[in-house]
Amino acid sequence: MFIALTMAISSAAQGQNYTDTSALLKENELQPVEIRGLRAGSKSPFAKTEISRTDIEKMNLGQDLPILLQYTPSAVVTSDAGAGVGYTGLRIRGTDGTRINITLNGIPVNEAESQGVFFVNMGDMASSTNSIQLQRGVGSSTNGAGAFGATMSISTLQQMEKAGAETNISAGSFNTQKYTVKAGTGLLENGLQFDMRLSKISSDGFIDRSASDLRSLQFVAGWKASEKTQFRFLLMTGKEKTDQAWNGTPAEKLNGNDSSLTNHYNNNLGVLYFTPQDSTNLFSSDPRKYNYFTYNDQSDNYQQDYYQFFFDHSFSQRLTVNAALFFTRGKGFYNEYKIGQDFADYGLNDYITPSDDTITSTDMIRQLWLDTKYYGGVYSLMYAHNKTQLTFGGSVAMYEGRHYGFVKWAEYSVPADHRWYNLDANKSDINFYLKAQQEIGNNLSLFGDVQYRAVAYEMNGFRKNPTITNSVAYNFFNPKAGINYMLSNTSRQRQRAYASVAIANKEPNRDDFEASPIDLPRPERLTDIEAGYEVNAQKWSASANLYYMSYKDQLILTGKINDVGAYTRTNVAKSYRAGIEVQASVKPAYWMIINANATYSQNKILNFTEYQDDYDNGGQLSIAHGTTDIAFSPNMIAGGGITFSPFRNMPHEQKVELDIMGKYVGKQFLDNTADDARSIEQYGLCDIRIRYSVKVKPFRELGLSVALNNVLNKEYVSNGYTYSYLYGGATTTQNFFFPQAGFNFLAGVNIKW
Repeated sequence: MFIALTMAISSAAQGQNYTDTSALLKENELQPVEIRGLRAGSKSPFAKTEISRTDIEKMNLGQDLPILLQYTPSAVVTSDAGAGVGYTGLRIRGTDGTRINITLNGIPVNEAESQGVFFVNMGDMASSTNSIQLQRGVGSSTNGAGAFGATMSISTLQQMEKAGAETNISAGSFNTQKYTVKAGTGLLENGLQFDMRLSKISSDGFIDRSASDLRSLQFVAGWKASEKTQFRFLLMTGKEKTDQAWNGTPAEKLNGNDSSLTNHYNNNLGVLYFTPQDSTNLFSSDPRKYNYFTYNDQSDNYQQDYYQFFFDHSFSQRLTVNAALFFTRGKGFYNEYKIGQDFADYGLNDYITPSDDTITSTDMIRQLWLDTKYYGGVYSLMYAHNKTQLTFGGSVAMYEGRHYGFVKWAEYSVPADHRWYNLDANKSDINFYLKAQQEIGNNLSLFGDVQYRAVAYEMNGFRKNPTITNSVAYNFFNPKAGINYMLSNTSRQRQRAYASVAIANKEPNRDDFEASPIDLPRPERLTDIEAGYEVNAQKWSASANLYYMSYKDQLILTGKINDVGAYTRTNVAKSYRAGIEVQASVKPAYWMIINANATYSQNKILNFTEYQDDYDNGGQLSIAHGTTDIAFSPNMIAGGGITFSPFRNMPHEQKVELDIMGKYVGKQFLDNTADDARSIEQYGLCDIRIRYSVKVKPFRELGLSVALNNVLNKEYVSNGYTYSYLYGGATTTQNFFFPQAGFNFLAGVNIKW
């Protein structure tokens, strides 16, 4: 029912439009070698979505890349600041960014220790992105950490065909501004080619004190040494400063129950305010914009630099090789105000006043630093002849991470820039894979893929537990197999059916080892079985994909406290995700395209046990819940809409497009108890995009864009967290949410020379 409704009132999910398959296939053929080696081809037996440069340009007015992907199948996006700039996140099939394998031009992007991807460090990367392929499920083998929900392959190496320049300027609600300048030389006579992008994005954010200042640069130099050999160098750097809203808004605040909120803070934190400077007006702000942090410089500051060097060579039409070296450097700190900090916790003696009084604690401003180096190489060798395709590839990567902290100011005497911890961690990751695709006859294709991955990890202490050290090593074998059958393959219609089974293994992250230093966490294992059907005609298309993802030893939060007093993710023996993803597109007239997609799923943990703090008697309560829903995994996700292009054959190639887009996300539980009192309500949104372009001198093209977001002004939250405890003989639950902005807009101008 929702699909029909969405097709009637909403806009296109442009992520996968099968109406013009020839263009899609052509784009895949033009991808650089390192991209084609990882991506699934048109006959691969996996569910995937292709997002082209055109699709990205339509939506890119300054919001982070996850926000631009929100209309792709099975996707749910989040924003700490509530307006899509700053810290944003993406979940696919309910799995978060730590379980989505992401590569940039074939180079792993996931942070080695946390396994997350922080798009805030890559501001305006969308302006350099040529294409994105999203494979849902395990997908085909790739470089980097195991994919437990999806793989995302991002390409930013494609250069301008001809010399030119481009300027993008946009502005909108919450003082959001974006400035981008791009320029390229085109291919010069000596085979050299240079492209550059400079960007600045800033926003005050919807939430109080959630401003962002993002600056980035990308430079690509290419040399086509011959028809068979080319070299490319990429430098991409991003620098961000974001005020923090990552504590969320307490449910009591959203509900207007400030007295209950005050009691909660007094009981659980001992104090309500981080600073004395603005305590009187803390509860007077708009409850949907509330921010727990009141210190004006409670901020995250980080710079990440990517250096990538590529070599591509074709030995013949059958055999092609790619090799790349990379170095990724990240460095930055989190600045925060802390009250009542014991001197002993910082390796300092108590402070003795002139009157011989002993002061054991102090308020302070401190910085938590992270300094990382990630370097290595990737390679792929591809053979294609007649009906046989073979790809052998892999990567070798080393990670060096340093964690340290400074005290920048203290109420009582502390040495200047006192460093109270200095810890390091090292990780190596080696993998190689072999992919084979064999066509049998005119219709049948068989796919096989095997990957071996070796991971070694050393952790020499943690900030809160400096004496805990761990050294572990894992060896993973990840096989995949599938079949694709072309029911028809003509210029008028293309039909295919496919099925696959894939296995993925994944190591725990840094936090898991700190939280379980004695009973070490076990690696996770996923078996993914999928089957689908697609039909692509000249004016319509449809597809359905069934999946069953069976997890062994999945790491989830249970509320359990370990032997060092930290909440830990715990391995659960069995859990699964099962669902169907459906998509449809129809072009009833030259001026109209209607698209829709929906995911219906069940996401379950078998025999889940919750651990709850018992403040009445001490220790924890163990509560068996049986089979429950996995947190943040809505049973229904849908999106789609209508695109209108009403004018044809206009002077100066004028184009006008109107998109009316809709998104629905079902109820999400904040934890794994399936308790309605710990959930995010379902929500539905409607966005409108208007675009106009004209080719008129002195410009190559002039474009205007307007994005009207949440036009129905719905109040909703997209993310949150919860915890419960026993106190006074009753269970108390504390929910925290991340409210999103009501109606807001962005408008921009794009000039190409």
